[in-house]
Amino acid sequence: MLYQDRIYGEFKIEEPIILELIESKLIQRLKNIDQAGWPPLYYNPKNIPISGLKHTRFEHSLGVYYLLKKFGAPLKEQIAGLIHDVSHAVFSHCIDYVLDSGSEKEHNHQDNIFDSFVKNSEIPRILEKYNIDLQYILNKNNFPLLEKSLPDLCVDRIDYSLRTAVIFKEINIQDLNSFLDNLITEDNNWIFRNLDSAKKYAELFFKMNTFYYAGISSAVMFRAVGDTIKYALQKGYISESDLYTTDNEVLDKIKDYLDKDEKLSLFWERMNNEIKAENNPENYDVQVFCKSRIVDPLFKENGEIKRLSEVDSKWKEILETEMKPKEYFLKFEK
Repeated sequence: MLYQDRIYGEFKIEEPIILELIESKLIQRLKNIDQAGWPPLYYNPKNIPISGLKHTRFEHSLGVYYLLKKFGAPLKEQIAGLIHDVSHAVFSHCIDYVLDSGSEKEHNHQDNIFDSFVKNSEIPRILEKYNIDLQYILNKNNFPLLEKSLPDLCVDRIDYSLRTAVIFKEINIQDLNSFLDNLITEDNNWIFRNLDSAKKYAELFFKMNTFYYAGISSAVMFRAVGDTIKYALQKGYISESDLYTTDNEVLDKIKDYLDKDEKLSLFWERMNNEIKAENNPENYDVQVFCKSRIVDPLFKENGEIKRLSEVDSKWKEILETEMKPKEYFLKFEK
């Protein structure tokens, strides 16, 4: 199978288990789950067409798999990387503003349900066919290149940050390749070859967090989409099982009730950025938290591995600030 990735280009996938997993319903569903949540509200300073902004959990999952393979991770870690996002509900992290099983500050709904979600899918059958132990795949401690706690680098963070940065035109393909060329893996850590690359990447990630992942526009998006979905659930317009279908299937069900429910229509207008909101701590409708993401990359200097914060006191201060969730006080025009 030849796969054309938007940022990495064309690459070949040959492993039978990977090919079968890609064709599974869980992975295919991710083609219709937006990575960002709901693009019309997403920060877009360069006025990129919405169709150009849209990128999916499927693209990200294949990207994670590609990087793990490229950097020599074992097949089992490649498998874990490919399936790591299958438990995402519709509109990705917006669901953390709907269900009690998720947290605004942590964005962890998909992690909390991951094991049970996978166990109740066709994935165990596929793994068994190739003599792969399900429990081993479900144990994230087995895959340090795939998953690490902030502010460490992991392949999940590397792919989504570089992917979003390319798609949102914060960097170009040449910049992307420069970052990848200056990355190595050693003792299950992602390490930059030099301080310059580590600092440039950390600054890029900081920018992405400030303007995209935890910015005011994302706060509005999370709240507006979350309110719409939660209200539709409460009214019975959609069911909880619908949350694990696709973005468009849920949207189509909600649209059927817009003319019949004035409150739903109001939420819909907010969700589609037809009603503006501002951050106003003195006069607000709702308080919103956003998970904040920041990294402290490792790099090599004269053969020694160091952290950026160890040699850059300013970065150490940024880390302390950015590790805390962002808090907003949203006032909608109506």
